[in-house]
Order: sequence, then C-alpha cells, then structure tokens
Amino acid sequence: MAMPRRDIWAVVPVKQFSAAKQRLSLGFPPEFRERLALTMLRDVLAALAGSRLLGGIIVVTADPLAAHVACEFGARVVSQDATGGHTVAVMSAARMLAAEGAAGMVTVPGDMPGATSEEIDNLLGGHAEAPAFSIVPAHDGRGSNAVVCSPPDLLQLTFGDDSCLPHIALARAAGLYPRIVNLTGISMDIDTPEDLLAFARHDWPTGTQRFLHQSGALSGSVRR
Repeated sequence: MAMPRRDIWAVVPVKQFSAAKQRLSLGFPPEFRERLALTMLRDVLAALAGSRLLGGIIVVTADPLAAHVACEFGARVVSQDATGGHTVAVMSAARMLAAEGAAGMVTVPGDMPGATSEEIDNLLGGHAEAPAFSIVPAHDGRGSNAVVCSPPDLLQLTFGDDSCLPHIALARAAGLYPRIVNLTGISMDIDTPEDLLAFARHDWPTGTQRFLHQSGALSGSVRR
C-alpha cells in the first residue's frame, strides 16, 4: 500500500458560487449553476481527502458556503487573493506554501467531479523529487486540470482555456522535464452544456451525477 512520501498540498481555488459557471448561463438558471458548483466542489474535496499521498488541502475562497464545505473535509481555508481570479489565487497559495516550507503543490479546479482519490495518488506517486513538474491536460487538450509543482512556487503558472501547452513550454524553458499524465476523471471539467453531456456518459458514481439526473438537466427540463 502506498504511503505518504511528500509534503505536497492540494490548492483548490473557488470563486463566489453566485458567479459560477457563466458559460452555462444561456441554458441554466443561477440556482442550478450555484448548486452544480457546490456539488462538484464536494466531489473534488472528497477525492482529495481520500488521497493517501497529500499533506493537506487548501481551499482559496471568499465564499462563506465554500469555506463551510471546505471545513467539512478538513481543508484549510484561505481568503487572501481569493477574488483576484484563478491564477492569482493559485500563485498566492503557492507562495504561502513555499514560505511555510512545503515540498510541493498540486492545484486542481473545483469542477472536475469525476476525479478519484486513486487518480490523485497516481498523479502524485509518479511525481519526481524537486525540482519537478507534472500536468494533467483537460479532456480537450487545452486547459491545465491539475498541475503539480515542487517546490510550490517552481513556476509562474497562468491559467485559462489554452494554458496546457504554455505551461509545458514554461517547464521546458526552465530546464525541467514535464511529466504529462492523462487521467480520465481529472481531465473532465464541466464548463459547457457539452461538458455536462460528456460527463453524464461516463456514469461516474458521484454526487454531481446524481444531481444532474435528479435536476432534469440532462433532459433539458431545467432550461429557461
């Protein structure tokens, strides 16, 4: 059985739920999007909390409900730079972890509910000693759904729809050998109606899957 070998912390940036999933706004009402974001966050935190290789979890958020959920899973809540966007939140936490002497950071979004503890351990278990960089591309090959850096502030990460290849290039420019890992659950983030349908086809046993079926999202009954 794998045992913890590194002091690597997970960093999960979470925006205000009221502003969540704007790319679903044309088809789904705010109440649905907020509930979806909350349910996905619970699934992600459950996967992280079940990892045997993580040193801990940090949730960067200014949303009171997200902070409450984070505490349910034993996560540390940080509000500093939480409203500055995904990149700002992650890099602020990375600097904080580096200052505290943590060996590494894995940052993941709160909208990849198919992720499992086994995938997290797969990602961390193959991560090299510092300096080292690992990445899990999004299912479309464009985004960076999980990035592991040792030390935590190894690189100046910049997130967005097309961040994967630039992150790999950044690592190579720093003289690193980027480890690229394809993991089905981690790669499947949910941003668009098409993502919802793609996620549903996998039939993962998650809270998000149950929510989508119970809400009628897959049949179109919650649409405006």
